[in-house]
Amino acid sequence: MGRLVPAVTRAFDVLELFLEGDGILSAPEITRRLQLPRTTTHELVTTLTARNYLVPVPGQPGRYRLGVRTYQLGSRYAEQLDLAAEGHQVAREVADTCGETVHVAVLEDMDVIYIAKVDSTHAVRMVSAAGRRLPAHCTAVGKMLLATLPEAELEERLDGYDLAGMTPRSITDPDALRAALAEIRILGVAGEQQESNPDVSCVAAPVRDRSGRVVAALSVSVPVHRWSEDRENELTALAVQGAGRLAERLGYRTAR
Repeated sequence: MGRLVPAVTRAFDVLELFLEGDGILSAPEITRRLQLPRTTTHELVTTLTARNYLVPVPGQPGRYRLGVRTYQLGSRYAEQLDLAAEGHQVAREVADTCGETVHVAVLEDMDVIYIAKVDSTHAVRMVSAAGRRLPAHCTAVGKMLLATLPEAELEERLDGYDLAGMTPRSITDPDALRAALAEIRILGVAGEQQESNPDVSCVAAPVRDRSGRVVAALSVSVPVHRWSEDRENELTALAVQGAGRLAERLGYRTAR
């Protein structure tokens, strides 16, 4: 790895400060937070403003916010994103950590479509596969995604839909599904206990894009003979962390 250029590093340090709080800062605030000499801060702010990476805030003399150039760079990055490719990379990282099968899926109507799958290091048969479609109400990823829908949209999708089961433990009653989704909204994560496969349980977490909209879910699936309360807690944490990393790759920034 080559040598880092101090001036460039400081410029990025300045820009990254604007990701915090309300995104408006003065030169003295930048100086204090980064512990830079005042002349250095002045030069950096002047240069970044000249290149439209920072702009003065109207009506607030001496204060700055991010400029249009940062938006253009972010937009170009977003254009190049591939949810399936990014999802597979993160799924691989999570699978390498836990040794279990990891999926990333999106919602279409009342089904989920798996866009990424990384298999467990253990021999276990899964009904899922990348590109395959399954009933959303029978899967952890599907219930997670259904739970994020506005109530009116959820009811529209449920209207006249047959909640056919895949196993004896599948949810087939609309009211039971509504209750399960309400709990998922509270918890922020979803679980599935042998509802799509009699030999497998799953946990799932939501994936957001840069606008904050839930666009996918990431799950970890485990054969029931390796399932326990401790293992569920451990894998739930991994699913949440993995979904968070994928969201960051899609441009989502959590509030600080």
